[in-house]
Amino acid sequence: MADRESPVERYDHVAFQVGDMDRAIEFYVQKLGFTLCSRQVNEEEGEEFAFLALGDLRLELIRDLGEAEYRRPEIRPPYCPHLALETDDMEQAVARLRERGVPIVRGPLAIEGEETWVYFADPDHNVLEFIQWCRRK
Repeated sequence: MADRESPVERYDHVAFQVGDMDRAIEFYVQKLGFTLCSRQVNEEEGEEFAFLALGDLRLELIRDLGEAEYRRPEIRPPYCPHLALETDDMEQAVARLRERGVPIVRGPLAIEGEETWVYFADPDHNVLEFIQWCRRK
């Protein structure tokens, strides 16, 4: 039974760490179609952050100002965490990734009659996924 006093109200955003904010913003805006909403530096916390949007999705990019050199995480199965974006046309989505030089990590993969998906990565090795559902659940 759900707790009526739960502090959780609704989804707000997902965050990825990045090593170069300009490069990360360019990737998400130019290659994936996000819109830059804001960008700030929080000296007190030692972070630079930006909020981007794609439809109802909000993505926060965070750069640690105290980190001399960002070490990108290794990309490996099961590709978690990742951010999944739904598409209605996987063939077109994959073609767009390839045209824009976005590295495909794995796929497209499929479960017949259920879904098709492909994993790809941003320049900081944050994993994303395009998923196309064959039938809406």
